Order: sequence, then structure tokens, then C-alpha cells
Amino acid sequence: MTRIPVLEWEPELLAEELAEEESVSAATRKLRMLRSLVCGNKYEKAARKEGATTIAGVDEVGRGALFGPVVAAAVILPPDTRIRGLRDSKQLLREDRERLAKVVERKALAIAIAEVDVETIDRVNIYQATRIAMANAVGKLALAPDHLLIDAMRLDLSCAQTSIIYGDSLSISIAAASVIAKVYRDARMRELDKDYPQYGLASHKGYSTPQHLTALDKHGPCPLHRKSFRPVAQTMLPWDNPLPC
Repeated sequence: MTRIPVLEWEPELLAEELAEEESVSAATRKLRMLRSLVCGNKYEKAARKEGATTIAGVDEVGRGALFGPVVAAAVILPPDTRIRGLRDSKQLLREDRERLAKVVERKALAIAIAEVDVETIDRVNIYQATRIAMANAVGKLALAPDHLLIDAMRLDLSCAQTSIIYGDSLSISIAAASVIAKVYRDARMRELDKDYPQYGLASHKGYSTPQHLTALDKHGPCPLHRKSFRPVAQTMLPWDNPLPC
């Protein structure tokens, strides 16, 4: 069976692949399945049939990372928008993501980005922090949406919502939010790499890759690592004596 080269994968997918001993074939099958999905306007059209006029796609990036904030974006596109090549940001090369982000920025009626910091993630847990980031992004939109399309999540907001499994591979609005959020967070990680060069953040963006785990073992966690995440917490055990950043 032909396998997809691991070196071409985004850090999120590589970290998922390494999470379990036999996850290589499972991660490969998932990636192929995601690539077979069609990203279009199906859910946007369904919401408009129900009376919605201002539909926002909402997605997050960084939920599984060991380092840095979780970031969410909300994007409102005009009706029947088409953007060739737009899909889940993790399936795109960096140059394609950045090009598509510029297209989204030109076409969108409104875009907002919000992030939740490490302290909040460790205090309330990553699931709740992700919901907070998403809700904050929606709240920052210049236009008030009357329907939200969200990637596998529901928010404590009053407007109508549709939660879509693999939404960033099926809905153009969610895919747009995914690309905007990832381009923003990746740029943040490259900037933070200058402050914490020992971890290789510019490469793995804070995800649980072998390079990052090795650096954690060698240097210990820094203030922007998520202490509530097991790989980070394990380096802080008393007998490990982690070194300060």
C-alpha cells in the first residue's frame, strides 16, 4: 500500500500520527478521507433556506499544541462565494494557505481573530478555552451573524448554529476561518521562535513532534508551555528537575 510521506504532513497531523503505536495507517486513512471531501456551499445554502442572511464560519487552530495560545477565527463571506483550492488549512502547503488567506481577506464581509492564552488554557482546560476563543472571535466581527457554522463545536451564543464534523473540509466558510486562524497562529509561532529558539517552534508550531519532545526533555518547559498537557507536565516531575528557560 502506498503511504503518504510523513515529511509532507502538517505538525497537527504528524503529532496525531505519533500519539499511538499503531496510528500510522489510521492517520494515513484519515488524511485520504479528508482529501476526498468536497468543500463547498452546501451548509451555507441550507442556512439561508432557513432564513439566515449573515452566516459566519468559525474554526480554531492550536487546540492540540503543547505551546502557546489557541486561536480562533470567524469569517463572513458573501453568498455563493467560491474560492478555488480552499479547504482545511492542515491539508494545504504554507504558500497555498497564505495565498488563500489573502483571497479570503479580499472577499470576506467580515473577519475576526481571537486567542486564549496559556494561563487560561491551564485554568479552564483546552476544550473550554477553545470555546472561549471561538465565542470571542464571533463577538469581534464587524457584522453580527445570525447563523454560525462551526467545526464540531457548539457555543454559548444566542444565534442559530450548525455544528459540522470535519466542517473545515466541507464548508467554505469554516475552511476560510481555518486558513485565517492558522496563518495567524503560525506567524505568531515564528515570532515566538525568536524568543525561545531552543524548542524549534518555527518548524513544529508547538505541536507534540519528536523534535519538540526532545527539546522539552533537554530544556524543560518555558512559561508559554501548557502545564496541564501530559508531555509538558511529565517534564516537571520532581525527579526530572526541569531547567528554566
